[in-house]
Amino acid sequence: MSRPTCPNCHYPQNACLCASIETMQVKPELIILQDPSEVGHAKNSVRLLELVIPNTQVVVGETADDFAVLREQLAQSKKPVYLVYPSDTSVSANQTKIESEVILLFLDGTWRKAYKLLQLNPWLQAYPALHLDLDSASNYTIRKASRSDSLSTLEAAAMMLKAIDAKQNVAPLTNALSAMVEQRLASMPADVRARYR
Repeated sequence: MSRPTCPNCHYPQNACLCASIETMQVKPELIILQDPSEVGHAKNSVRLLELVIPNTQVVVGETADDFAVLREQLAQSKKPVYLVYPSDTSVSANQTKIESEVILLFLDGTWRKAYKLLQLNPWLQAYPALHLDLDSASNYTIRKASRSDSLSTLEAAAMMLKAIDAKQNVAPLTNALSAMVEQRLASMPADVRARYR
């Protein structure tokens, strides 16, 4: 029998994060291209992102066919579209003037899965790519990553919003992530928790 979940945040009731969720509205449109393996992942930050910024759009898929409706939506939009992904051709979001009325595309998955999404969807290369200049490590300590410049999708979104508008308060995002990390750590046996500290 599955564990009962909170009807609002959809986390297990004993891990409910509703008390830590403060919603916010932002001008940029956030669209997440999510690898199917991330959908049910207990430590996925996109669910939190959707709770804090309710108009976040999540599209699950792998191939270009999976994103056909999204591609049509982007083609009809009058807003500039940027892919948030570090590459040889990406430019620093912190050193680029980006209008607030934009669409930001994020690839949600491990580095390997995100790279695979990019390879399976060459249409994404048509959009200018942005990367973030990291001055500190990720706070998403409960999920191991293969690269030191790894960020959760929620952290990447928060940093992009800040890069676009330095006055943007992203505390609702970072506070929600911190609450989830602390909740997960508290539920671990002490010897396991020590590995993540």
